[in-house]
Amino acid sequence: MTAHSKYRLHHSIGYHLSLAARLQERRLDGWMRPMGLTRTTWCILLAVANENLTRPSEIADFVGIDRTATSRALRQMEAEGLISRKSASTDRRMTEVSLSPKAQQLVIEGTPLAEENNSLITDSLDETERAELYRLLRKSVEGKERGLTQI
Repeated sequence: MTAHSKYRLHHSIGYHLSLAARLQERRLDGWMRPMGLTRTTWCILLAVANENLTRPSEIADFVGIDRTATSRALRQMEAEGLISRKSASTDRRMTEVSLSPKAQQLVIEGTPLAEENNSLITDSLDETERAELYRLLRKSVEGKERGLTQI
């Protein structure tokens, strides 16, 4: 093996992406845990509250997790009084999700925490660099498999 063919972990974009993601995830988890939320439940709350998504399949696609994981999370959130599910008025086979007042309050309380979490990772970048990072990250995952079991 030549020196040029060695895989250098700390020179890998995957390593740095993973490191940045783990920093974000751990901090957000730590801040959301006292509110009784996980990253997945937080993302689902945002899908319903801010994006007006009501169907579990839409929520799964938006969050980027598979439908089984979404269904499991929705059951747990319903048991915790965060959401309610009912049959859609236009098609009884479809389910609609809505937020409880408790969940709406959690979105209000959690939003500044999520914004602060994002700021901590991007504060060292100027506006142009942030926009470029966002563009490049979106481009790198565009069209790729997103059916994760958790986020």
